[in-house]
Amino acid sequence: MGHENITEFILLGLFSDEDAKAACFVLFVLCYIAILLGNLLILLTIRGSCLREQPMYFFLSYLSFMDVCFTSTVAPKLITDLLAQQKTISYNGCMAQMFYAHFFGATEIFILVAMAYDRYAAICRPLHYMVIMSRQVCYVLVMASILGAFTHSIMQVLIIIELPFCGPNQIDHYFCDVFPLLKLACMDTSLLVIVIITTTGVLSILTFVALVISYIIILSTLRTYSSQGCRKALSTCGSHITVVFMFFLPLIFTYVPMADSVSNDKVFALFYTMIAPMFNPLIYTLRNTDMKNAMRKMWCRDARFEGK
Repeated sequence: MGHENITEFILLGLFSDEDAKAACFVLFVLCYIAILLGNLLILLTIRGSCLREQPMYFFLSYLSFMDVCFTSTVAPKLITDLLAQQKTISYNGCMAQMFYAHFFGATEIFILVAMAYDRYAAICRPLHYMVIMSRQVCYVLVMASILGAFTHSIMQVLIIIELPFCGPNQIDHYFCDVFPLLKLACMDTSLLVIVIITTTGVLSILTFVALVISYIIILSTLRTYSSQGCRKALSTCGSHITVVFMFFLPLIFTYVPMADSVSNDKVFALFYTMIAPMFNPLIYTLRNTDMKNAMRKMWCRDARFEGK
């Protein structure tokens, strides 16, 4: 390891405009609060209602939890740095932030795949659905998602900790990530860039294409359903498809770079670290009748109990 000369990094943040920083501080604080409240609302509603028995909502509760964890690895530092004079992060803190960001982000990706598989089983194999998506299978899929995410994350960290850092320590980003750190290394990292594009970028594309194909198959199967059944299936699948596009497209543009543009990377990263997690609760509640009914029953019941 060649980081002895570097004990901390300086995060340059989203931009340098001081007037914009104050406005963005308020905006990002409100976004972070919305992410916490929205996803915790979904989590508590599912855990406190009969929806927790259904595989789709079992996965949705884990997705909401991962949204909170994923954003919390990035948002607090981003928000405090907007008003801080010294935007530093220790070397170990940087490695930890990168590991957890990739871990929770990759877990979300695998859970989205599990949710697509659940919808495929429910719509294309309805007679075998309860066998295919038993609670044991659901737990196995979640554990596989966590294991796969851990393997991916530890690989990213192992790549970075072997790099020699002996020059500038300014990271042109608002959190520690692989590509900005590669640019600070005192060696030729072109081969490592190809490795990361292959392991992260190409896998993101393949996963995205697989998800799109699976939902095309699901939507084509819906033609055989009654109008009421079709509407209900479309409401749940529509939510999943929207979230998949909001999460994967910025991720692909970040890890399959078309040009050497860090500023664009920061904008794309903002989409999957802040914007997508903020809209996920709205997408899954406003377009989902079961979630709206469960929230109404649970929270109205709690309000009645408090009123007695």
